[in-house]
Amino acid sequence: MLQHTGLVLEGGGMRGVYTAGVLEYFMEKDLYFPYTIGVSAGACNAASYLARQKERNKQVNIGYINHPNYLSYKNLWRKRQLFDMDFIFREIPTQHVPFDFNTYRDASERFLIGTTDCETGQPVYFDKEGTDEEMLLLLQASSSLPFVAPIVEFRGKKLLDGGISDPIPLRKSQQDGNVKNILILTRNQGYQKKKSSFGWVAGRAYRQYPKLVESMLNRYQSYNETLQYIEEQEQEGKVFLIRPMEKLEVGRVEKDPQKLEALYMQGYRDAERLYDGLQRFLEK
Repeated sequence: MLQHTGLVLEGGGMRGVYTAGVLEYFMEKDLYFPYTIGVSAGACNAASYLARQKERNKQVNIGYINHPNYLSYKNLWRKRQLFDMDFIFREIPTQHVPFDFNTYRDASERFLIGTTDCETGQPVYFDKEGTDEEMLLLLQASSSLPFVAPIVEFRGKKLLDGGISDPIPLRKSQQDGNVKNILILTRNQGYQKKKSSFGWVAGRAYRQYPKLVESMLNRYQSYNETLQYIEEQEQEGKVFLIRPMEKLEVGRVEKDPQKLEALYMQGYRDAERLYDGLQRFLEK
């Protein structure tokens, strides 16, 4: 039933707690797919999901939201990082909310983490490979937003947020042989990304990476084109969408735990509501 089926996870910063709620319901139903691909927050949520760690995403993303080292403008001033990457990708998974590396490694599912190559401006995907430290570094790279996080160097490449070059990696999943795909999006239906008014900032901040700047400036077009492609694929019965029904009250850097909790439960309830339809989609 699940052969040639992929799970595709969008990023979106703290909007990703919606995805965490959906994946929590999937874990309760013991529903896993042979192939999962995610970028940014989507990749981070997928890691705990594939490690079978129930409520871990909630503990990290909501439980630590007001910790001074998690997300603060003080970090930006002190470390030039809005999110403290060492705290999130080193300290939390090894000390505070331990990540189950063994279960993650032993899981049979294929998992791809999407990043953006600063030199080419193109997406680069990484499988479950390398050491535990390298896996955390790839998750960091996939989540490293321009301007507020440092470039991550990995195996000779300089990497940033996967959402820059391939925010919803449906085509990559299809290229890898998946004829049916489940998409968890973090924007409501009808959303369209607008052209950034900070193009000149990108050009100045990343002037040594012109291809990256080009991808950043064109991101709104590629994102909206991808949404159009997703709608066409949905009409053809090739994808199953789970996404918020209404415009979100939660932003990329939301710090209100009550809003985040509500969004998490919204994702959980949407997964519950759509579960029967998802089963029919998978059985086709």
